[in-house]
Formats: sequence, structure tokens, C-alpha cells
Amino acid sequence: MTPRDLIQQNQTALGIEFGSTRIKAVLTDMEGKVLASGSHTWSDNLSDGVWTYSLDQIHSGFQACYQDLKKNVQDQYGIILTGAGSMGVSAMMHGYLPFDEDMNLLVPFRTWRNTITGQAAAELTERFHFNIPQRWSIAHLHQAILNNEPHVPAIHFLTTLAGYAHYLLTGEKVLGIGDAAGMFPIDSTTGSYDKAMIESYDQLLSSRGISWKIEDILPGVLCAGSKAGVLTEKGALVLDPSGDLKSGIPLCPPEGDAGTGMVATNSVLARTGNVSAGTSVFAMIVLEKKLQKLHTEIDMVTTPTGLPVAMVHCNTCTSDLNAWAQLFMDFAKRIGADLDTNSLYQILFNSAMEGKRDCNGLTAFNYYSGEPVTETDAGVPLFTRLPDAPLTLPDFMRTHLYSSLATLSLGMQILTEDEQVTVDKIMGHGGLFKTPVVGQSILASALNAPVTVMDTASEGGAWGMALLALYMNQSQGKDLPDWLNTCIFANMSSSELEPQKEDVEGFKAYLTRYQALLAAEKAAAAAKF
Repeated sequence: MTPRDLIQQNQTALGIEFGSTRIKAVLTDMEGKVLASGSHTWSDNLSDGVWTYSLDQIHSGFQACYQDLKKNVQDQYGIILTGAGSMGVSAMMHGYLPFDEDMNLLVPFRTWRNTITGQAAAELTERFHFNIPQRWSIAHLHQAILNNEPHVPAIHFLTTLAGYAHYLLTGEKVLGIGDAAGMFPIDSTTGSYDKAMIESYDQLLSSRGISWKIEDILPGVLCAGSKAGVLTEKGALVLDPSGDLKSGIPLCPPEGDAGTGMVATNSVLARTGNVSAGTSVFAMIVLEKKLQKLHTEIDMVTTPTGLPVAMVHCNTCTSDLNAWAQLFMDFAKRIGADLDTNSLYQILFNSAMEGKRDCNGLTAFNYYSGEPVTETDAGVPLFTRLPDAPLTLPDFMRTHLYSSLATLSLGMQILTEDEQVTVDKIMGHGGLFKTPVVGQSILASALNAPVTVMDTASEGGAWGMALLALYMNQSQGKDLPDWLNTCIFANMSSSELEPQKEDVEGFKAYLTRYQALLAAEKAAAAAKF
């Protein structure tokens, strides 16, 4: 059948993902090939010291993204999009969305980007003997309790952004296991929240006079392949107020962007890993066994099927790089240069390949917020150079590309050197890899490992979510890795890049200077100005 026929007959899957700067929708055929896409740009706000998105932003962004997809379908195929064979929604993980019994949001959404839960994260890490990062929902909840915030007794439901979006569409209060693992620790053997830690936290709640129990307010946990409700009439109107979108579409469990990234890069087997590089950057390494020690720099989450995953998460990746690119775009416009955004990034990224491998005395910190890996509580973007260092565009751009991956490199050293974790392949995806070779080469140097980028690298998590929606209907007894290998990635083209010795040595030299200057970054972030 033609793509038009497939769309009209609902032989499709729809994935929608709320990223940090863009909400994206992808419509695929039954083999995972992209038929159409839509997007909506949005941004968080720093309000009263808290990074947040308003509920209005969430609702209007959800709708605007779908409307862009609908328009794309009509422009390409001359038909109105009215449904899909299956669908799913994902979003950036973690954060804090507490609701009362009438589903009224009790405090503004506190996103993963906030580093305001240090006391809570430390207490829970000690109590559970398990690393609880500041981003996690349980850390935000516990900090609210420690702060004696008045909304706490009224909490009836706590979820993530993906869980909330899924509730809007289905009325179901559930999460995929990968996203749930960023709320509260998961026991991979049972496929649910860790029972001993649940009981321990309930004792803590009781000691503070709180009447509800933690499991009562957390979403239900579902693994990939499960059915997680259907699109209600009310949910269809959330996306398409015109009424063209019909209810009844089955939805798979909502997942976090880490899980969809693993699916989109076919990195769900042990000894595989992927790096998602966009507004934030994180590496997901599927483990053969548990880590030997507790590392506060490493998160323990799961694949969408529940396998243990070590996650190195860094709050900032390309934000400062993008800011400098906008400065160059402003200059280009002022001199009358006709330059589109894609061409600008290609020029800047390709110039970095001409730079000195150690960046020739230039160093940059891209911190817009704190970074747990380097034990910084707050961030200030900072650029430094030695007095005798020449300031050239190639060295400058290479410095900012290095900066976007430097903190990740430090975190990965804990896994590869301290824990002796073996990784057979690293897959790269996200905006950093849109310009061919450049981001891939820098990442290979930063990790001293071969990096593979697929043709679908720029499709990202929305495509991964569409694949999970497909898997729900097509699994037929196959486990997720087997299904991905045979049904989706068997004929997928990709390119692998080996690290070059001189590039690896150059990055190490840069990282040595970077670590020495961390004191300056911390001082700048702590300064009151």
C-alpha cells in the first residue's frame, strides 16, 4: 500500500515526545519507517529559582505539535489524519508533578534541571544505600517534606511529564518501567518498585505524621509490550480540538527520554550503550551485573523491559554552544549574509575539525545549572583562555564541542575504569550528531571508544516511542531486543567511527586543564553578582 493508504487505514504508529526545547511527533508505517512528523518549539522558565514549564505550556505544546503533524500529513498526502494503529507518549525524565485528588497541580512543575534537592538526595542515598540523584521525583518529594511545604499532605498522585501526558490522553495513572525508575528505585527481578525501599520510606513518612503511603501516590509500573489504556474522547480533543482525531487508539506505556533513546538506537541488550546529546547529555549503559560500589555520580535505572542500566547524566550539553551559534548568526545578519541555521551549524562544526586537538589553551564550561558529576551546585557559562593562546574560530568551536561532552567523559571514567564495565558498542543520537562526522568524532575522542550513528539519529525519542507503540501490537512472543533486531534494524544503514589516538590524547589534555579550572567555575557560580 502507499503511505496514503497506510495512514487512511491506520496501519501506523504515532510517537510524541516532550523534549527540553522541542516537542516532536513521528508517524511511522508498520515497519517503523517515518511517514510524517511535526514539532513545536518551547522552553522552560526560571521562576522563583525553579526551572519549570507551566501546565498551559504543556497543554498548548502538546496540541501544537500534533497540529503540525496533522498539517504535514495533509500537505504530503492530501488527507486528514484521523487516527493511528497505536501510539505512545514520552518525555524528559524525573522532576516533580504532584496532584491532589481532583488532579489539580499543587505546585508548579519542578523539572529535572533543578538542583534544589541536595539534602533530600543525600539522606535518601544513605537510607537506601542506593544513589538517589537530585533530579529524581522521590528526591523532590522528600525535599518538599523536609521543607515542610504545605501542599504535601494533599498529594494524591505523583508522576512525571510523560505520565501526566499519558493521563491526559487515557485517564490511566501508569508509567513505563524505565521512566518509573527515575521516580523511585526499581527491582529488576520483580519489575516494580523496590519493596524493601518502599517499606523503609513508608516508615519515614509515618514518623513524620504523613497519612498516605508512597506506593499509593506513585504510578503503576508497566513493561514494554503491555497495553496501557486507549485514547479517550476527552484525550482526542486534547490533541485535536477539531474532532478529526478519533478515540479508541491503544496506547503503550509512557516512557522517559532515556528509554526511547535506547530503543531508537537499538541499545537494549547488555554491553550496549547509547549517548543522547542535545540540551542535556546522558549515556545509558546496559549492564551484565550490578555495580560493585555505590557511586553518587551514576544513576541506576532500567531499559523499557526492566534490565539494569547505569546512567551518566549531565544537565547541560548544547545550550551554551547554541548560544554562541546565535551570536554568529546575529553577526551574519548584520553584515547582510544570507545564512540559514543548518548552514551556520555546518560551518561552525566543520571549522572545529581544523582546531588544535587540545584546543590550544582555550577552555569552556557550559554549565547553566549545577552538575552532580563534578559536584557543582549551580552553574555559570564560563570561557577562559591562557594569555598567550591565539583566539581562532576552529579552536573556539572545538573548545565548545569538548565542553559539551567533558562532564560526561568524567562520569564514564567511573564505569570503564573503576567498575571495569565492558561496552561493545556506543550509539550516538540527538542534535549534536546532525552535522555528519563532527559530533561523532568528538564523542569517540571523549569516550575513547568507537561510536556508531544511524541514519535515524536525528529522529530521536519520538521515533523510539513510535517503535514501542508498534512493539505493543507486534511482539507476538518476541522479546524487545529480538524484535528490534529482526523487524526494525536488520537493514538499517549506519556509520561507525573509531577514535584516533591523537584526538584521544588531545581530549585528555583538554580534560586535565578543564579539571584544574573547575575551582574557577565553582567560584563564579557561587559569586553574588
